[in-house]
Amino acid sequence: MVRAARLPVSLLIARRLGSWTAAALALGLVRAPAARGQAHNEGKPAQAAPRAAQPGAPPTPVTPAVAPGTYRLEDTAALGDFIDGVMRAHIEELHIPAAVAVVIENGRVLYARGYGHANIAHGTPVDPATSLFRIGSTSKLFTWTAVMQLVEQGTLDLDTDVNHYLKGLQIPATFPQPVTLRSLMTHSPGFEDGALGYLIIEDSSRVLPIDETLRRHMPARVRPPLTLSSYSNYGAALAGLIVQQASGEPFNEYIQHHILDPLDMHHATFQEPLPPALRGDAVTGYARENGDYVAKPFEFVGGFRPAGSMSASALDMTHFMIAHLQDGRYGSAQILKPATAELMHRPAFANDPRLPPMDLGFYEQRMNGVRFIGHEGDTEHFHTAMFIIPDRQVGIFLSYVGDGGDPARSGMLRAFFDRYFPETALDPPPPAPAADFATTAAKYTGAYRFARHSSTEIEKALLLAEPPIRVSLLPKEGRLLVTGLGTSAEQYVPIATGLFQRTDGHQQIAFHEDSASGQVTRLSVSELPFMGTERVPWAELPSRWYTLLGISTLLFLSVLTGLYYRRQEFRAMTRAPKRASWLAAVTAGWYFLTWIVLGAVIAVNASTLFSRVPGSLEAALVLPVIFVVLTVLLVIAAVQVWRHRYWTVGRRVHFSLVAAAAVIVCLFFNQWNILGWHFG
Repeated sequence: MVRAARLPVSLLIARRLGSWTAAALALGLVRAPAARGQAHNEGKPAQAAPRAAQPGAPPTPVTPAVAPGTYRLEDTAALGDFIDGVMRAHIEELHIPAAVAVVIENGRVLYARGYGHANIAHGTPVDPATSLFRIGSTSKLFTWTAVMQLVEQGTLDLDTDVNHYLKGLQIPATFPQPVTLRSLMTHSPGFEDGALGYLIIEDSSRVLPIDETLRRHMPARVRPPLTLSSYSNYGAALAGLIVQQASGEPFNEYIQHHILDPLDMHHATFQEPLPPALRGDAVTGYARENGDYVAKPFEFVGGFRPAGSMSASALDMTHFMIAHLQDGRYGSAQILKPATAELMHRPAFANDPRLPPMDLGFYEQRMNGVRFIGHEGDTEHFHTAMFIIPDRQVGIFLSYVGDGGDPARSGMLRAFFDRYFPETALDPPPPAPAADFATTAAKYTGAYRFARHSSTEIEKALLLAEPPIRVSLLPKEGRLLVTGLGTSAEQYVPIATGLFQRTDGHQQIAFHEDSASGQVTRLSVSELPFMGTERVPWAELPSRWYTLLGISTLLFLSVLTGLYYRRQEFRAMTRAPKRASWLAAVTAGWYFLTWIVLGAVIAVNASTLFSRVPGSLEAALVLPVIFVVLTVLLVIAAVQVWRHRYWTVGRRVHFSLVAAAAVIVCLFFNQWNILGWHFG
């Protein structure tokens, strides 16, 4: 549901909405030949959309920058040809079964077209006026708009403790500073992140009310609010609950009555399952498997619905964009006062004041020097972007089905800005690095990770699969080398104290120093105002644990192979040394059994882990507990081995190393919340 922005979003959520960016769901079958053959059929245009591109439309996904004024949005025929060419290229290259694109300017729809099929089996084309795409976290903008409606009425206050508004649920006072709506809207409440077993629900009968869901799955507070933006689905859902309780209306009904109805958004809803009148307009989610498009089930966001459950047509989304571009007004409806709309679009919090900030719910981006605001959103099978350019009265909405939608979305936005908002001037060359650069910049080096992760639940173990962001020095070049922010290593040059710019682009990173210790504690990325980082603690560097586990694995293997090759010697042992040898062998065998069983359980249930915690996983977590018991016995046995001088000194040292390896594995299980049952 989550998502992020321009920085390889795919990388982010491959890490991890994401990502945690969402859940993997299962099953379904559809006729593949039809999918391949019909992927380019457009749905009928709406609102006099411009003519379609001709077969010879340029397939290049990204166009080169051009001189200002060469292309104008008012030339709707050229706009249609351009977007259609890019969309067709992406559909062909990235195997996208369905998509939609809309562009508006000055309150008018300039382009609206659907691509592919909303339902391949039924041959239903995508219609931008009626086809309902799951827009994921773009839904949050409606939740934030609802919050601001109640703020301007005086019902809510941005800087009051949210516990003042909550009924039947209270946020713990972990820190002196309370969680406020301002912190929720800027993704800086200080919550850890979580998703396992509850973020996406497969079965509608298991969907719980918002308040019950938030009570059951309350994350720990891990930092004071308004300290660092770290994307939070829980925070958005909590804001939705506050809207519900403060207004006295169920959340879905509030959104319907106070936003969707006034904006004439009749093909949009937060309701799950879809209302009967809209079910026939639903776009089916598809995944490409063995060369075919396979239909996937409807994804229920359930009790987290204020964070991402909306289904909407592209043209309905233009009504929302127009309202935000026109100071809260759409036609005769005024959903926000002008001052409130302006406040929502104003910077509210930044991980670094030199980089694009979070506004109230919207996040800011810059491309070719142009400021734009909005939100992206993802479920497992849908990828959406909605951005507006307030200074130019322009908006763009894109939504795609399938894995290719993530890169297609980024490519389309890049192409759009390069063509219609090209750079008007080159950036000045960065200043030459100071002579003492290698000395002064050494404090920036090290390993960082995104702060959006679990700290107290079993999902913390996912950090082991996430390579850290590594910053190292290139002293001769006077640059930093950064890996982990893109698909390859990137070089950054200093442009101010603690501020660096990529040598082959505009992305900037800024480092934050703790005022008390003087230590650099995090880096911020210009394209991720909602996703701060933190230094990786020494005890949580994945590479260190991989090394220790590798050594431990070799020691356990040596126990099992040694037992096999010394069978005769083993039979001749007296009872006590034989028990010690058996204990070492059982511990080693249990180590391998634990990993095999855990790996198998995760592999079998991978597609449903974000929907429910399988009983097999709960049962498998007994294995690490038993391993701890075996380790305690092994350590006691190691003491006895030396006290009674079993075997040779070399054999005793080996036994002690095996016991130490078992202790390390126990520490590993404990460090990464695999010891016990840590579920949100």
